[in-house]
Amino acid sequence: MSEAWVMLELAGGAALLLWGLHMVQSGVMRAYGSRLRQRLGAGLASRRTGFAAGLAVTALLQSSTATAFMVASFCAGGAVALVPGLAAMLGANVGTALIVQVLSFDASALAPLLVLAGVVSFRSARHSRARDLGRAAIGLGLMLIALEMMGRTMAPVAEAPAMRALLGALTGHPLANMLVAAVLAWAMHSSIAAVLFVGSLHLAGVIGTEAAIAMVVGANLGSALNPVLEAERGEWSRLRVPVGNLVNRLAGAVLALALLPVLEAALTRLDPDPARLVAHAHLGFNLAMALLALPLLPALAGMLKRVLPDGPSGADPAAPRYLDAAALRTPPVALANAEREALRQADALEEMLRTLAAGFRSEDRDLARRVARLNEVVDGLNRAVQAYLAGLRADLLGEEEQRRIAEIRAFALNLESAGDVLERSLARVASRWAREGMALPGGMMESIQAMHLRALEQLHLAVAAFMREDAVAARRLIAEKERMRIEEAESARAFADARGAAAVAAQGLLLEVVRDLKRVGGHLAATAHPLLERIGALRASRLNDPGGDASEGLTPA
Repeated sequence: MSEAWVMLELAGGAALLLWGLHMVQSGVMRAYGSRLRQRLGAGLASRRTGFAAGLAVTALLQSSTATAFMVASFCAGGAVALVPGLAAMLGANVGTALIVQVLSFDASALAPLLVLAGVVSFRSARHSRARDLGRAAIGLGLMLIALEMMGRTMAPVAEAPAMRALLGALTGHPLANMLVAAVLAWAMHSSIAAVLFVGSLHLAGVIGTEAAIAMVVGANLGSALNPVLEAERGEWSRLRVPVGNLVNRLAGAVLALALLPVLEAALTRLDPDPARLVAHAHLGFNLAMALLALPLLPALAGMLKRVLPDGPSGADPAAPRYLDAAALRTPPVALANAEREALRQADALEEMLRTLAAGFRSEDRDLARRVARLNEVVDGLNRAVQAYLAGLRADLLGEEEQRRIAEIRAFALNLESAGDVLERSLARVASRWAREGMALPGGMMESIQAMHLRALEQLHLAVAAFMREDAVAARRLIAEKERMRIEEAESARAFADARGAAAVAAQGLLLEVVRDLKRVGGHLAATAHPLLERIGALRASRLNDPGGDASEGLTPA
């Protein structure tokens, strides 16, 4: 009965450790997740900066798995090169080892202070970021409490007959020790928690030094399995980063097992303290792998590209490519995936505009069908993005993520609305003009082409405002919308003044084109509204006097 109770206490301590780690990760993710993702993306320019970015982001998130999903999302579609992505994973592995270094010191006296400060911040802070950081502080305090509790519980475990029998069976079998730790780290979804657990076992004398080192290697191997097993299988290129990280750790595990007696002697001389020895083994393993693997990454990247090729180019263009369901547990990655899918919508809309501009010049009678097929892509991707974002868990989202979700949804919906205008109205205008063989006066075709070019410019400005939060692009979008309103009024006056059947038909065509492109521009300009509202640069109304006659200040459209 006493042995069962000890095991229950040990399991409870491990569960508390995992929950504390989850609170730290979710708190930091909600507070800074989007910014960390941006910093990581900016750092994936070379091997050196990629390594540093992966280390820094993982040290803050305390999860190399989350970093792996972020890096894989950048590399899958070619947004960044594969070699810096693999370097970032080497940095992420070192980042987890640094966290274990910090937690290997006895800081249990700080646990009550961290929990108290976290609760006060979580309950009383007005800003969500302060509450999220309070949540992270509570989690860190719980981790320290769990480590102390596990250390106390371990003392009688070494004397338990069942444990002695198990240790006897595993003694002298480093490979078995490694596999046990790999399964443990895979089940915990965290090499940090698994290595800290191994440190507690070694500190209590439950396992020897050789077994502890083998289990540290196994914990590193097991945590590399999660991103591989949970990645989306729809596109093999998504697996390159996690598979590359797993290959590096497999090579390191083979090397470490071969040198196990040498490592045991060296680490014992360095620091015989059991908890510190485990932390040094974890850090030494990942530093050694980084030094050995960094020069070999170009060759590894080439092999991964051959083994895991890009998807077929003839795939359904309306099918989503980046909406990885496994990334929904990591909101910054999921938002990045949704952004990239929305950019595919923008690409399809741009092709629609270019097709229409060419159709007016060539009198293409099949124009409406080709534009309709492109609009099916825009509509299908919008539905996929909306459904994907609806799958995000609200408890993992901070204010910044919630705001970004609203912006992505609005952007995708505005692109769909713009595409509907082009298909249902402008494409039919162009097709009718081609069927009737209408002659246009000199200069009118140039005006139509110029308006299409300005619509393309508006689309590019909308993408800049959406992706880079470019306030200058947002202001230009609003200015273009006003300019189109004025041009519509001028076209309407020209239509009213037209005399003769040919002139009326030509001016009517021009007016329809202007009105349709103005509607498209209005949908694109809506992308700028959230940004301009945040910086206080958007008026609520064009009315001169909000308390006066509702007709004052309005310009006839």
